[in-house]
Amino acid sequence: MAIADITVIPIGTESPSVSTYVAEIQKILATFEKQGRIRFQLTPMNTIIEGELPVLFEVIQAMHEAPFSQGILRVATNIRIDDRRDVTRKMEDKVAKVKSLLE
Repeated sequence: MAIADITVIPIGTESPSVSTYVAEIQKILATFEKQGRIRFQLTPMNTIIEGELPVLFEVIQAMHEAPFSQGILRVATNIRIDDRRDVTRKMEDKVAKVKSLLE
């Protein structure tokens, strides 16, 4: 199970706001989640997705393509992947571990 941090940046939008593009990507992610292929979490600055690595690459491609389908001609996508194979853990486990060290 891998966890990826994805930021999709549509370039050349009519407005500084990108929330409509983010919303479209969230709909795509919800479809993958309903199929049981990933879990995801929207944050103020990015989206975190978790699942098997080959599936994550498929999801990332769908996320990257979304702004193009809305008429954008240039998209930059930042990807960071945490693929730890010695233990199984979820997004919440990583946060819980840090919180436990603060107590």
